[in-house]
Amino acid sequence: MEKNYKLAIVGATGLVGRTALKVLEEKNLPNFEYKLFCSKKSAGTEITFMGKKYTAYELTENSFDEGFDFAIFSAGGSTSEKFAPIAASKGCIVIDNSSAFRMDESVPLVVPEVNPEQIKNNKGIIANPNCSTIQAVVALKPLDDKYKIKRIVYSTYQAVSGAGRKGLTDLLNKSTGDDLIKFPHQIYNNCLPHIDVFMEDGYTKEEHKMINETRKILGKSDLKVTATTVRVPVENCHGESINVEFEKDFDIEEVKNTLKNSEGIILYDDPSNNIYPLASVANGRDEVFVGRIRRDFSQPNTINFWCVADNIRKGAATNAIQIMEKMI
Repeated sequence: MEKNYKLAIVGATGLVGRTALKVLEEKNLPNFEYKLFCSKKSAGTEITFMGKKYTAYELTENSFDEGFDFAIFSAGGSTSEKFAPIAASKGCIVIDNSSAFRMDESVPLVVPEVNPEQIKNNKGIIANPNCSTIQAVVALKPLDDKYKIKRIVYSTYQAVSGAGRKGLTDLLNKSTGDDLIKFPHQIYNNCLPHIDVFMEDGYTKEEHKMINETRKILGKSDLKVTATTVRVPVENCHGESINVEFEKDFDIEEVKNTLKNSEGIILYDDPSNNIYPLASVANGRDEVFVGRIRRDFSQPNTINFWCVADNIRKGAATNAIQIMEKMI
């Protein structure tokens, strides 16, 4: 007899929460029962899901008393810090989209195509990595396995959906001054080299996340990584220019074939026909699109490539659901 599963969606009324519901509808997992949770402010919101209306309930300390197998949290760090341990203490496996537990040594940080073996090390909480890190490591892992990565230079071009509904509003309203609700400067017709807060060393928190999470996911604590993260006036899908130095030399066609045959990747690389990864191509998809693959002639054993992925799907909602699928 097949087991029935009970899944809580925390932050169900938000951008990532609603996308998780959309992905779950597409997957239509058998034997699943769902309950939706949200903030006090959004409590009572009705959401049509799986062909029927669900009410989103206020998340409280007693919400997990009825017993859940899994919970997907997409409600921000402070909510996760308070409620994820409560859920875990009641036998629920929490898959958390916030940054609250990512660098906790006792919490696995998982991308299913990259390090699924870490799932079993959970003590009730599994962390979903940062959206920009997820798509990068999906492309980097097969290359690391083959050529051993020595150094990574990230330059990101991140969509406003990564900043939530308020970020989208600033772009779509063409906000340029006092009416900005998310960004410190207009994002319409502009690029901001500023994602999350600035740290004392001059890097932003987002750049630190990419550096530290890449090391943890790839299992290389001393890997040389640097990053510059930029918010661009695109609604959805992050683009990333990635420069990678390897310990071993390579054949560029072999690099392309390695990526082409790796899980979760679509090789989209035919420049002579103007085929390269675009936000308009990746939008609504769960794969990471990789192209513009070429040797960096300025130093040995180094390549450049460009990758694009839907940051709300693969970068958040889908990755969390894929982790749960691995567990069941």
